[in-house]
Amino acid sequence: MFAMAEKLSFEAPRGMRDFYPEDMLWRNRVFDAFRAAGAAAGFEPYDACVVESYELLARKAGEEVGGQIYHFLDKSDRHLALRAEMTPTLARMVAQRQKELPLPLKWTTIAQCFRYERMTKGRKREHYQWNVDIIGEDSILAEVEVIGAAVDALRRMGLTTKDFRVHVSSRRFLGELLAASGIPAERHAQVFLALDKRGKMPDVEIAAMLKDGGLSDDDVAATFRIMGTKSCDGCAELTELFHLARIAGFADALEFDISVIRGLSYYTGIVFECFDTAGEFRAIFGGGRYDNLLTTIGGEPATAVGLGFGDVVVTELLKARLGADAVKTRAGVAVGFMFPEQRDAALALAMRLRAEGRQVDLALKPQKPKRFFAHADAHRAAKAVFIGPDDVEKGVARMKDLETREETELCLS
Repeated sequence: MFAMAEKLSFEAPRGMRDFYPEDMLWRNRVFDAFRAAGAAAGFEPYDACVVESYELLARKAGEEVGGQIYHFLDKSDRHLALRAEMTPTLARMVAQRQKELPLPLKWTTIAQCFRYERMTKGRKREHYQWNVDIIGEDSILAEVEVIGAAVDALRRMGLTTKDFRVHVSSRRFLGELLAASGIPAERHAQVFLALDKRGKMPDVEIAAMLKDGGLSDDDVAATFRIMGTKSCDGCAELTELFHLARIAGFADALEFDISVIRGLSYYTGIVFECFDTAGEFRAIFGGGRYDNLLTTIGGEPATAVGLGFGDVVVTELLKARLGADAVKTRAGVAVGFMFPEQRDAALALAMRLRAEGRQVDLALKPQKPKRFFAHADAHRAAKAVFIGPDDVEKGVARMKDLETREETELCLS
């Protein structure tokens, strides 16, 4: 006799998500804004396999990446991994055809990403990330186009600059300030790594990290003084960024913030992170200039600017600011029928309305009027047509507006 199997759990694996129709309303709102903002700014869509070589991810993020991602050996003992972000894949794709592709490239994608890490508010082990990148352009206009697209997407979702701010800084500028204080360039990478953890651990621990990186007590004190810098005067690239953002119409969404570091070592110039103004959530998106990544994986040198914009935090922010019912707008037409004899007329009407470009939810079996209208209302139809025997005989039905309750006649022939 076989032992009784354990009861199967119906929950999604820890950190992963199912999307029921009500969840898809929010996801579609976010994704539609991503696609529209990307298209409006001339970014070309692309996509790639979700599985990458482990070596590629380790070369970009270091061997310690193994503790942060899902990785495995396939049946041929190849070391593979689920992508944790899209940037290494983008770099690989560009490097593969670098001599053929016309630069600059303006590419965008919505990629599902997986990262095995401790879950906190706004962080899952699976998420979708909108990536917007420009490869092969060193003008500050590249930063303007990338940040501007992200601001446009947030506005399309229904948010305003009362809800968010893009905090911008420059690793180059910070490096100049450190050098002017006597901290040599070879120590800067360690300083950036430590300072990126401010806000996540006490300053006393940050100071310990800086000392472990070879800084003296005076150097540590100078570093913390630099972190109090409130103006980007003297930084030409940030001055130009703010100037161009004013022309582009989103300067009110920007603010200088020397504490924005972006811990990944491949960032080289302007860096940015977007936060909600109330400070309730993690970063909404982040990115910057990464001029050395292609050479890191073996490609030819190429300048680059990009951002990653996850779906988890912004969805939570939208629900908090717009209300949980914000996506439940009415749309389309529900078409139903009372008896089997009216089925053909209902199908013909539904197909005619669809051919006219309307969204139509056709009932699949006869229903009583009360049940049909309850279903149409529950599924947020804007209008409804219920066909009975008299309607078919007369060749005319009535279309009801489910908000105003007004009715208009509709020819069935």
